[in-house]
Amino acid sequence: MQIKRTVKTTKTATSTPSASHKIETADDFDIVVKSKRSVTNQDQNTEMTNEMSELPKYFTEKDLNRILKNLDILRSDVYPRDHSEAVEDNIAQSFPSVCLIGLGRCGSNIALDVASLVHDARNYYLNEFHDEEKKRKEKESRAVKWIQRNLKLSNEHDVKPVFLIEPLVMLGDLDKDIEGRIKYSSKGEANNLLAEYNKLKIMDLSEVHAGGAGNAPILGQYLAKMILNKETEQFTNEDWKFIHSYLIDSCGIKANQSRLYFYIFSAGGGTGSGMASEFGLAQQYSYMTKTFEIRPEKDINSQNHSFVFEPIFTSGICILPNINCPSVELSEALHINAGRLLCKYLAEEWDFSYNLENEDCTSDNVMRRIRPWNSMMLISNDIMRYAEENDSEGGIQNIDVNAMEAHANQYISQQIFNILSAQAVTTDYDENYFRRAGIDLGETIRLDANDLFMSLAGPVAIAYAESVVKSNLDPDSNFMVQEGNSGGLNIDELFYRSIDLPHFNKQTQAIEGVSLLPVESKHYREALKKYRENNNDASYLKDIHFFKNCSSVVSIVSLPKDYKLSYMDLNRLKSHLNSLFPNTTLKRYALVIGASANLSLTTLIAKSPCLSDDFLTLIVSYIKRCFAKDQYRFDETLDHEIVNLIKNETFDETILETMLMDFENPAKILDTNWYAIKPMYEKKYRELIRDNQKFTSINDIRLSIESVTKAIHYLREIYRHRISKTKIISLNSPTKVNTKVTKAIPKDEGTQE
Repeated sequence: MQIKRTVKTTKTATSTPSASHKIETADDFDIVVKSKRSVTNQDQNTEMTNEMSELPKYFTEKDLNRILKNLDILRSDVYPRDHSEAVEDNIAQSFPSVCLIGLGRCGSNIALDVASLVHDARNYYLNEFHDEEKKRKEKESRAVKWIQRNLKLSNEHDVKPVFLIEPLVMLGDLDKDIEGRIKYSSKGEANNLLAEYNKLKIMDLSEVHAGGAGNAPILGQYLAKMILNKETEQFTNEDWKFIHSYLIDSCGIKANQSRLYFYIFSAGGGTGSGMASEFGLAQQYSYMTKTFEIRPEKDINSQNHSFVFEPIFTSGICILPNINCPSVELSEALHINAGRLLCKYLAEEWDFSYNLENEDCTSDNVMRRIRPWNSMMLISNDIMRYAEENDSEGGIQNIDVNAMEAHANQYISQQIFNILSAQAVTTDYDENYFRRAGIDLGETIRLDANDLFMSLAGPVAIAYAESVVKSNLDPDSNFMVQEGNSGGLNIDELFYRSIDLPHFNKQTQAIEGVSLLPVESKHYREALKKYRENNNDASYLKDIHFFKNCSSVVSIVSLPKDYKLSYMDLNRLKSHLNSLFPNTTLKRYALVIGASANLSLTTLIAKSPCLSDDFLTLIVSYIKRCFAKDQYRFDETLDHEIVNLIKNETFDETILETMLMDFENPAKILDTNWYAIKPMYEKKYRELIRDNQKFTSINDIRLSIESVTKAIHYLREIYRHRISKTKIISLNSPTKVNTKVTKAIPKDEGTQE
């Protein structure tokens, strides 16, 4: 395969010379580059300074003692002393291993749902545990208590293990009264969640901007740059510096034990879509900076053990807008906003992970091409529409809009809940169990940061289903039933429902199905019908790029406390995954016990979702509206060309140059208001951050044609993903050995008789 690459670093939005330059066209860039080529030796130092100024501009606290102090204050708020006096110090001082960051209205609502879900589940578990302890103590005789007391067999300070991870939840919005909205929401008011869940924190950013981002991600991104570039000591809200030290300054160090960060946001809006990416980049910038810091030994000895550097895993959880709803006329701006986010992420992911031109691993090079998250999970807002279409009895059609949004949020919350609970260690199954199921023990995981880091990258979709199962415990005998008895579970049916179009399960009151359709719904429904009618024959589905080009899958099976999954069912699940995803290089399995009342199956599908119809539709809609030259904005010429550029063996970038402008035009979303908004927001930046060297023009964060090119490079890479099955290589050839020895004769001497 030959790929024609044209290096255009002069057009990259992230490589604009400095904040003071107002570079509007490619010609301006050419002038700058030519002037750089003619610099004298004396000016080369200035050039190096300019290159350093091209690095991302984010404020990071450098005073380690101040970071530790801020973490201690936040920790004391998360773990109030009166609740933790009976807990061992090392546990009381540990932050949760997981943090959820909900940004914008949609993201903060979903993060709140997850906090409520975890809070309720933990209360249920602890109440049940308390009841069991009470019954057990009632049965204990005085003699037993005497023996335990005198022989000191019990330890009053033992900490009872809680099966569930309780995440730290950060909620942020460019809204003056985010706390009031959350406080009086159904979750906050009914459950008193703000008062009871100490791990729920609100990022009040209204002093920077209190009026939202106007449904424009570029404004949300620019406002986030202001927030993240301003020194935390200059904020009137003191809580922000504690949150900033936790979220940005200390990620990866031992003093901050959080290792998994999930950013939840809506891709179609302005605040969440713009802010989430920038917050992720700031965190990655701080984290990657630490990887290149080799501190002198005297500094290490002078500091305590709190600065041992450890890996983290970050993921965006992206809610995509409805694309094609027959009954509702949708706003095109939502599609453009989502397409911008997806295009930006793919370009960053290509630069960081695949671009061979960036093999230089120096700190400056790496810092210029960081991406906001290790992976980005995609969940379509079309879930409720498909659920309504699949509701033959019409029950779900009578649900009001608020209830439908609550069900969609429930679907998203349940996926996050399962990912969090998959960190729990499962000891109920030994190595022989997995061996009988045809699974190597190395393929089984608990989803800690390292496992997710190696298993998930790029765009990710989710397949989900759950079933009510009977306990394996016989109530009469209290013995485990035989492993072959699945308690009524049909693993084939469960797997099918997980990859089906989204639908409402009346038995479990949950929405099941795939979070992003592989192809258009009509065609996918027909393919699923053939798959089902032919005894789950994967040949009717596996050629769809969503399945064929998938590089890795992670399956999480969550079980009730008293249920043990048959190894034969696990083997069936593995067979389905192998058949449907023929080209995966990595399959991982996580078994979680006691985290849910029902048996649930969550499958995370990596990278190939970027080849789905919805994903491509959103990216192309953005490119056409914000990049295309006038003659290509409204017909299908550009659509066909982008598809051809992905599929063709060679990539001719000049085709894009003839059809697209050099930079995105935000006026296509904001109309003529763009020319009034731009100077207003830049004035706000200069007033908030007085250091001219830290100024960033809003022009500097526009996406360029290079971003589109890199996004297409990424799509081409995934489109060509293949694997070859491992074959035995041997020096012992099974062919018949010729024992007759012949003498080699030069050509001019004739042949041997």
